[in-house]
Amino acid sequence: MFLPHELIIQILLRLPVKSLIHFKCVCKLWFSLISHDTHFASLHFQLNSTTHTSRILFLSNSTHEALSIDFEASLHDDTASVSLNLPEDFRGFEIRGSCRGFILFCSSLNIYLWNPSTGIHKQIPLSPFASNLDAEYFYGFGYDDSTDDYFVVSMSRHDSEEPPLHLEYFSLKSNTWKEVEGPHFPYNFQEDDPKCGLLYKGAIHWLGFRYDLQTDVILAFDLIERKLSYMLLPTDSDGSPLEWDGEDGLVKYDTSGQCLEQHSYPNYDLSGLTMYIDSLLSLPSDGHNQQA
Repeated sequence: MFLPHELIIQILLRLPVKSLIHFKCVCKLWFSLISHDTHFASLHFQLNSTTHTSRILFLSNSTHEALSIDFEASLHDDTASVSLNLPEDFRGFEIRGSCRGFILFCSSLNIYLWNPSTGIHKQIPLSPFASNLDAEYFYGFGYDDSTDDYFVVSMSRHDSEEPPLHLEYFSLKSNTWKEVEGPHFPYNFQEDDPKCGLLYKGAIHWLGFRYDLQTDVILAFDLIERKLSYMLLPTDSDGSPLEWDGEDGLVKYDTSGQCLEQHSYPNYDLSGLTMYIDSLLSLPSDGHNQQA
C-alpha cells in the first residue's frame, strides 16, 4: 500500500526519538529527514512536549562512560538504562547543566554541548573576557523561546579580584560572548556549592552567598532580561544536599514527599548527573557541530 509522503511525515512526527534514531537506516530520505531537517526536529519537539522521555545521565570517572536511565521506569529495571560512550573530547569534564535534550560539559574554560540522543556535540568558543585560569567557574545553560536562542551563562570568582564575581553569557545564535555590566555583584559561592546551574521558568539558578547580608541565597539569571537577581532560601532549608549512607544512588519521591524507591550504584564511581529529555534538536551551527 502506497502512503503519501506527507502522511509518512505525520506518522514519524508522533514516534519517540529512540524509534526515529533506529529508522534513519530505512532509506536516504528518512536519514536526511531525521538527521538534518531542523524543521522536522522542531515540530517533533513541539508535538511531543508533554510526552518527552525524561532521562537521568550519570557520569563515571573511572570508565569514561555515561549511564542513561529512563526516569519513568523503575530504578530496579536494568532494561531502562543504557551505557553511552562519551566523545573523547570530554575526558575530565563535568556536567554543568541541561536544556531541551542538550547537556553542558565544562572543564575550566573549555565548554561543550552534547545531545546524547543524536551524538552531536559542539564546542563553545573561548570567552575573550575570561582569561584567569585560576578562577573558579560556575556555569548554566538555557533557552529563550522569545528569541529562539540558547545561552551558556558563566560566573567566575577569584579571591584576589575586586569585585569577586564576573558574569557573562554566550549566545549560540550570534556566536558571541557578552559581559553583563552593572553595579557591584555582592555575591559569592561557598566551596561546596554545586557549580551546576538549574533551569527553571526561564531563569538559571545557583546556590550562592550574599556577603553584605551574610546569608545563603538562590541566584537567578533571567534569560530574557539578562539580569542577575537573588531570593532567600526557604526558612526550613539549610541548603544541604541529600546524603544516603555515603553511597552514590537515586531516590524517588512522590509529590507528597514519600519515598517510592531507591537504588545504589556502588561500582559506578559517579562524578556528576543531570536530567535531560530525548530530543532530535540541533544547535545553531557555525560549521563546528561534530558527530560523536
